Amino acid sequence: MTENLDDLNKETREAWEANAEVWDRRMGDEGNDFFNLLCWPALASFLDASTSLSADSHILDIACGNGLTTRRLAELGAQVTAFDFSSNLIEKAKIRLADHASRVTFHIIDATDESQLLSLGEHKYDSTLSNMALFDMANIEPLFQTLPKLLKPNGTFVFSIMHPAFNNSSAVHVAEEMDDNGKIKTVYSIKVSRYMTPTNQRGLALRNQPKPQVYFERPLQYYLNLGFKNGFILDGFEERAFPPEASQFFTLGWGGKFSELPAVVVARMRLAPRT
Repeated sequence: MTENLDDLNKETREAWEANAEVWDRRMGDEGNDFFNLLCWPALASFLDASTSLSADSHILDIACGNGLTTRRLAELGAQVTAFDFSSNLIEKAKIRLADHASRVTFHIIDATDESQLLSLGEHKYDSTLSNMALFDMANIEPLFQTLPKLLKPNGTFVFSIMHPAFNNSSAVHVAEEMDDNGKIKTVYSIKVSRYMTPTNQRGLALRNQPKPQVYFERPLQYYLNLGFKNGFILDGFEERAFPPEASQFFTLGWGGKFSELPAVVVARMRLAPRT
């Protein structure tokens, strides 16, 4: 039986409320390797290329968590409106960004609710940003449908997600020994048994978090076609892998040993000109 999206959305919010303290402590002000090596360089480049990082630009930070991306945007000079559906995470973000209060406004908003999204202001934002959050949302259709109403003409939506093909809940990290022309080598690979069918799965963003959250896994075509359907074109795309020299915090965790396999996708979608 298919699980009800409203129930799943409620379960997801409860998980993030429960995990807010651990998440905030782990991410801090600077983030982890996923953020600093994979996500932020591409996110910042895409935003800068779309001229959204000028002093008078206004960016909407979607599912901002403890304010990690919000801080970076404010430090680059943008005016930022940021929201999350976890009140606990928003409280953490307000504390961490107290010194940036003149440039940042926080809200508790559910990204699956169109009326709540519209309360943020129509045609107000030069760009919208979502860092590693779309796969935490039970239903992303209301967000994609509402974004054209929130953005200014030619506005952009920049987002990062776990790579749906390589970094999903069916992925198994594998280490195997082989004799390569007289040299014994360890080869690292990923075995994946599911990709095409959208599904949801409980999982851990952090190994010591109190409560599993729900991952909503969708193939890349789902995200892109949803954007195209709502008036966006794709004009930036990167598959991000760890460099070979990146640290390996766990034996088979993501890091430099998997440098040929991307863990993250970063994309920029732009509103197409009206004809």
